[in-house]
Amino acid sequence: MLSALVTAEGEGTPNPLIPAIYDIIWSLVPFAIILFLFWKIVLPAMRKTLDARADLIEGGIKKAENAQAEAAAALDKYNEQLAEARAEAGRIREAARADGVRILNDLKAQASAEAARITASASAQIEAERQSALVSLRAEVGSLAIDLASGVIGENLANDKKSAALVDRFLADLEASETPSAPESRLARVIAKATR
Repeated sequence: MLSALVTAEGEGTPNPLIPAIYDIIWSLVPFAIILFLFWKIVLPAMRKTLDARADLIEGGIKKAENAQAEAAAALDKYNEQLAEARAEAGRIREAARADGVRILNDLKAQASAEAARITASASAQIEAERQSALVSLRAEVGSLAIDLASGVIGENLANDKKSAALVDRFLADLEASETPSAPESRLARVIAKATR
């Protein structure tokens, strides 16, 4: 078929694949007009749209960068507040420990004071009971001594005031001569001698 086209051109019949010159010129004019319109109207509109999209993308990127910077600042602020909260919690713990130690020391001081008060009260009570026992023993020793003397003499000396004064003087002398470390043992010896 190609050979038929080439031979048809040499004979003077127009070739359908190669247009005539006037067709080419008339085709170039609308092409130039369309190219001019495309260049002046469509291309600037496309550039404007692409620039708007580029600005929008760049704005989105800047917004994302700003948001990321704000998030980083918020994270730093959060970390700072967290560190402050931890430090505050540490101070509160230390204050609580100090308060606990102070309260414990106060309680120990109160317990010591209470123990001292109880000890003093017990000592006073023991001393009062000791004095009561001494008075009772004095009366008993005096009574025993008078009974013994009555038994030795053979007379009743229980009602004699002179014998009671003699027993009291003897016991007072005995107490004055005793050392403070062993009054009970000395009294026990006198009672033992009196009961023999």
